[in-house]
Amino acid sequence: MDKTLRKRVTAAKEAALEVLLHNARHGHQGLPRTAGWGYPEPYTRDLLIASLGALVSGSEELADSLRTVLATLAKNQSPLGHIPSLVNDPEDRGASDTTPLFLMALAFYRKAWGEKKFLEAATSKALTWLAYQSPEDMVMVAQQPTSDWRDEQWVQGFGLFVNTLVYAGLRLFGQHARAEVLRGLMNRFEILCGVRHRHVHEGLSVPHKPYYALWSYKVHNNERFDLLGNSLAILTGIASPSRARKLVSWIEEECDSLRGRRLLAVNLPPCLFPFIRQTDPDWRRRYVQYNLPGEYHNGGVWPFVCGFYVAALVAAGRRPLAESKLAALTDLAEPARDASLPFGFNEWLKAQDGTPRGQDWQTWSASMYLYAAHCVETGKTPFFDEMRKA
Repeated sequence: MDKTLRKRVTAAKEAALEVLLHNARHGHQGLPRTAGWGYPEPYTRDLLIASLGALVSGSEELADSLRTVLATLAKNQSPLGHIPSLVNDPEDRGASDTTPLFLMALAFYRKAWGEKKFLEAATSKALTWLAYQSPEDMVMVAQQPTSDWRDEQWVQGFGLFVNTLVYAGLRLFGQHARAEVLRGLMNRFEILCGVRHRHVHEGLSVPHKPYYALWSYKVHNNERFDLLGNSLAILTGIASPSRARKLVSWIEEECDSLRGRRLLAVNLPPCLFPFIRQTDPDWRRRYVQYNLPGEYHNGGVWPFVCGFYVAALVAAGRRPLAESKLAALTDLAEPARDASLPFGFNEWLKAQDGTPRGQDWQTWSASMYLYAAHCVETGKTPFFDEMRKA
């Protein structure tokens, strides 16, 4: 990393830490807020994803805040083991990703701070809940539409993102046999014809492509590219090293094409592509209001997701490219809807022009910047390195 970039990254890291400390100190009921001024609520998935940056920052205050989040979630866990969508509201249920995220963040916290038995009962209940989410008792879990982080995106059945989280949780808690079954299922090809033969299970691999599909269920599927799910597939080791390298090359080629067609204005990938258009069969009428092509979950550029991509590049052995993308992520950390802010750490940006469209000082945007920078600087991906060797 040259001196100019190092100086810029250092400044951005200091700003990201300021964001995280501000949000940890100015929430409600001793819990962090999700964004600096908007989103005062303690959204579970945001705060659990933010555990990565909080833990590599070395801040004891942020670690204590994460511990409070985890303990509160365990207190508000449902009798059957489900983790709520709001940390402080046991009745706000229905998310498909909060429970596996809880397991993942809890394992990271335990490893970082040596509390090997912290929330043991909640762990057992969460693992049991996940086991019952598999319709065919085959480990791979299914979900309802809009139940993961994409509350405006139709993902149904066996979703890639949620199952990468389940895989990580199984590995982190020593359930390696079940994890290996899940990895095998995810690497099977999708059912692309109209007939599903008995005993043939759906997969998420796409014929003649290196990436994993957005979702698959029986004879139905969606082959659009999910950046977060595929980045996690690389980080966790679901994707083999050779597949990871091919996947990265494919992403970069596709993004070059998007930029050439003026559909992408920044040097980082959108969260989803190709964008869903009104003439496509998977278009939903509600998208006109919330999810236009290149916006929000329909191809918006999300800094926290790009942080996972930078980390995945390090995991795939593409460190020079990871450094280049960290420079681009540093560029993305600056735009803000509040022009007085030197760093916005905004929620998401419009793909076609790079303008910030979400909330400034977003917790997971700042956190994943810290994690991505740490990965590039050290050449390691904390908490995932050992998982890929399992």
